[in-house]
Amino acid sequence: MLQQYQHILVAVDGSYEAELAFKKAVSVAKRNNAELYLIHIVDTRAFQNVSSFDSAMVEQVTATAKKTMEEYVKTAKDNGLDNVSYSIEYGAPKTIIARDIPKQRGIDLIMIGATGLNAVERLLIGSVTEYVTRQARCDVLVVRTDLDNKPALASTRKPKDQK
Repeated sequence: MLQQYQHILVAVDGSYEAELAFKKAVSVAKRNNAELYLIHIVDTRAFQNVSSFDSAMVEQVTATAKKTMEEYVKTAKDNGLDNVSYSIEYGAPKTIIARDIPKQRGIDLIMIGATGLNAVERLLIGSVTEYVTRQARCDVLVVRTDLDNKPALASTRKPKDQK
């Protein structure tokens, strides 16, 4: 019997890798006639370094995230997906993606972009993608290629001898 996913979660953060994950998630959701649930997480740790905490800053980040998420929903619907929704969450992205939302929403597949961090950054702060693949209790698909299954960054990087 073929696995058919019913509730797919895709985390989007504005990165190139997240964009690829979103595009593939739309295709997978269509093939499975599944719900696509988009999530954007405002990492509240980023605001801890602001000496004079300004609620207007949080409101601005939230407004920008809402506009972006509504554009993603429109794109998914324009591509033939009817059952698509989103939320904007606040907190630590790792646990929200790997545990909280999957439990709350009955997620059976998480699609997430491969990390853009280099080895030193992963060592110091850790990779959300790496954490999700280890901790999630459902299937996780790490997207590393574009819709044509070409390596994701191949089209954006030039060989060292070209300028």
